[in-house]
Amino acid sequence: MQFTMTEEQKMLRDTVREFAVTEVAPLVEKHERSSEFPRDLVMRMWSELGLGGMLASEEYGGIDLDPVSYTLVIEELARVWPSLAIIVSVHNSVSVQLINLHGTPELKQKYLPGLITGQIGAFSLSEAGAGSDVAALRATAKRDGDHYVLNGEKNWVTNGLAADLYVIFAKTDPSAGNKGISAFVVERETPGLSVGKSERKMGIKASEASSLVLDDCRVPVENRLENEGDGFRIAMMELDGGRIGVGAQALGIAQAALDRAVAYAKEREAFGRAIGEFQAIQWMLSEMTVRVEASRALIYRAAWLRARGEPHAREAAMAKLHASETATFVSHRAIQIHGGYGYTEDYQVERFYRDARVTEIYEGTSEIQRLVIARNWLREHGYKA
Repeated sequence: MQFTMTEEQKMLRDTVREFAVTEVAPLVEKHERSSEFPRDLVMRMWSELGLGGMLASEEYGGIDLDPVSYTLVIEELARVWPSLAIIVSVHNSVSVQLINLHGTPELKQKYLPGLITGQIGAFSLSEAGAGSDVAALRATAKRDGDHYVLNGEKNWVTNGLAADLYVIFAKTDPSAGNKGISAFVVERETPGLSVGKSERKMGIKASEASSLVLDDCRVPVENRLENEGDGFRIAMMELDGGRIGVGAQALGIAQAALDRAVAYAKEREAFGRAIGEFQAIQWMLSEMTVRVEASRALIYRAAWLRARGEPHAREAAMAKLHASETATFVSHRAIQIHGGYGYTEDYQVERFYRDARVTEIYEGTSEIQRLVIARNWLREHGYKA
């Protein structure tokens, strides 16, 4: 395993970092305060940087980044604006990539060029009673000639209000548990599909999380991904990649909070010297640094395994678990180092603390990650899990 970036990866990282600092940073406060989705900025990122097709094949207009390079992009965006990082991550990892890997050539040709250049994709798996327990979802898709008729309600759809296209999971065989789930590509303007309000959240406020209502929504058979009953397998395969992406988002948050804590510790004086000279602050900074670097190693390793096509479900879960809990820990300590100022909106560590918390919940809660890690370990050592 290589622990150094290629020249191409360095160039990509530096390009995204410069764009984030110069073009993204000035917009953050306005959009976070208004909870306004930054569509114009996203479209610029698609057209100027090619970030709408990071995980799509070049034949459809994508740039087909390797998983490590993709991880670097998400981390850099999250260091400046975590909301933007998850918007980009969801569009690429569980919308564009799903179609790129599991769609027919005709389906890919129909939808990928638009998603890559001027549209936004979303992913819809969760429901009110089916979050961690995917097999409990109740939305149905009944075959009717050359169409499926979808009915049900979906929750927590990231990019929901802004999306032009959705990957939606529903049961084609309600009696078959997770083996009866199928996946469909559904256009925003399809009759019978309506989008609900965006949830008011604690953090990542410019990233939407809306509901969907499916009321006799007719979807062509050719818009199904793979075969009937393959939906659960498709979702689990791509959630491994999604977890690496959320881990990268959490890493970016943690690194940003650490950077600000270090800068403040150098500037703030107490008792005649910088507070960074006090052992209590140094110990906090050292623990924060160790956790950030450990998270980075876990995330890059999981991405490296994914790039090689090797099994990585456990590694993705480990990376996501450690990085998300690190983001909460580090942003919490950053506020402590800032003292009373850290509790105000004038200093960004307050926002990073709020943004960090959700990374322990979406793309599988920390409890689910622990189950994935334990069960993989048990199976590897001959135990039933």
